[in-house]
Amino acid sequence: MKKSINQWSFPAGMSLREIMELAKRTGYDCFEPAFDETGELCLNSTDQEIIAIRDMARDIGLPLCSLASGLYWRYSPTDNDPAVRARSLEIIRRQLEAAKLLEVDTILVVPGSVKGGDDPVDYDVAYDRALEAMEKAKDDARDIGVSIGVENVWNNFLLSPLEMRDFIDKVNSPWVGAYLDVGNLIKFGFPEMWVKILGSRIKKVHVKDFKRDVGNFGGFVDLLSGDVDFPKVVKALEQAGYDGPLTAEMSAEGCFPEDIVRRTYGALEKILSK
Repeated sequence: MKKSINQWSFPAGMSLREIMELAKRTGYDCFEPAFDETGELCLNSTDQEIIAIRDMARDIGLPLCSLASGLYWRYSPTDNDPAVRARSLEIIRRQLEAAKLLEVDTILVVPGSVKGGDDPVDYDVAYDRALEAMEKAKDDARDIGVSIGVENVWNNFLLSPLEMRDFIDKVNSPWVGAYLDVGNLIKFGFPEMWVKILGSRIKKVHVKDFKRDVGNFGGFVDLLSGDVDFPKVVKALEQAGYDGPLTAEMSAEGCFPEDIVRRTYGALEKILSK
C-alpha cells in the first residue's frame, strides 16, 4: 500500500503546484486532487487545462491516484429537485472525464443523503434515488474507463457494511465500488469489519482518525490519536487483497499547516510498517 494525501489537507490558498511540491518533498508516494465548482481543477476546466495538471504532477514526480469531490453535497443524487439530481449525473460524467485526462482510475462520489427538516429526504427514497443514479452513472464509468467509489460519509445513509455491500451489488458493475473512509465510520462501527465485508468491492481508502467519546466533528484528530485500530485495518486490507493508496484526508486548520502534512506522513509510515 502507498502513502497518499488529499488536497483538502492543505490550506485553500495554496496552488496545486505548491501543494504537490510540498507533498513530494515530504515523501508521499502519490496525491489525490479535488474537483470543484471553481478553481484550478473544476467543472469549467478545459481538457487542456486538466492535462496540464497531469503533466505538472509528472514533472514534480508525484503520481496522481484518484480524484475527490465535495460537489455532491450541493448537487446531491438524492435531492428532491429533479433538476439537481440531473445535474449531479452531469457532474459525475465530467469528473470521470477529468479523471481519465489525469490518468487516475477512480473518482470519489457521495451517493446522496437522508435529511429531515422542512424538505426531508426519507431513507427509502434516498436509497432508490441513489441506486438509480449509480445505475445510470455506471455506463459512463464503463465507457470512460474510470471507476466510481461510493464514499461512506456522515450523510445518515448506507450506515452499515452489509448495506453498503448490498447497494454496490445491486448496481452490479465492476466500475462501481466503495471508497472506504475509515475515520468517517468509526463513530458507527469498526473499520476492519467493513473491510472484511466489502472485500474486493473497495476501490480506494481514505484515512483519518476520530475519538468516539467526542462524537462530533471536533472528534477528528491526527492519525494515531483517535480510536481507529490501524493495525487491524491494514491487516484486513491485506487479507482483502487491497494494495492501493491510503489517502490521508486531514483538516488544514491551524497556524502551521505544513506540520500537519509532515506529522501525517510520519503516522502513515508507522501504520504501514505494522
